[in-house]
Amino acid sequence: MECLGVSSSQHLQALSALLSTQEEEDEDCNNVPAYAQVGPGHLGPPSKQDKDASTPDVKRNSKDIWSEEEVPEGAQYEDVTDPRPQPQYEIILKQSVGTEDVFLGLSRKDPSSMCCEAMLVKIKLPDTKAADVVLDVKDKFLDLRTPKYKLGLYLPHPVHSQEGKAQFFSEREELEVTLLMKRHLAFIDTQ
Repeated sequence: MECLGVSSSQHLQALSALLSTQEEEDEDCNNVPAYAQVGPGHLGPPSKQDKDASTPDVKRNSKDIWSEEEVPEGAQYEDVTDPRPQPQYEIILKQSVGTEDVFLGLSRKDPSSMCCEAMLVKIKLPDTKAADVVLDVKDKFLDLRTPKYKLGLYLPHPVHSQEGKAQFFSEREELEVTLLMKRHLAFIDTQ
């Protein structure tokens, strides 16, 4: 039994050494060179707090209620007192699909909006000429103004505002705006 008791006391001492305070280990860490103290959290771009500390403070007017970053995109176009009606519109998401997608499913595309490449916005503008249309597209907002209609549309997905295409069909009295979507996970479809 004593053999069992001696080994038990050795086990308890070993366990006590493992659970001892970290002060001894901290002293050992202080002797390590600086390059050895880099861990996984130090890799990649600096955190937002580090960026804020490194950039100089932007002068703000003391009477400002909010900063420009806090104002949602397209808020400057909202005018409650404007009596013009909103035209009918339809948003259609488009994707390029080939026979290998339809019959074999090789590119892993599905009908979800995550696999779409473009957004088509069809806007009905009765009694409107193409020359009267004023269109402004931002990343998440579409603003359309005519003498008779006003449309401020928040888009369901971010788009490339400079790479769009608009076409007015006078026989249908309809404006079609095709916008390429910003796809942050586009690399998934190519694997």
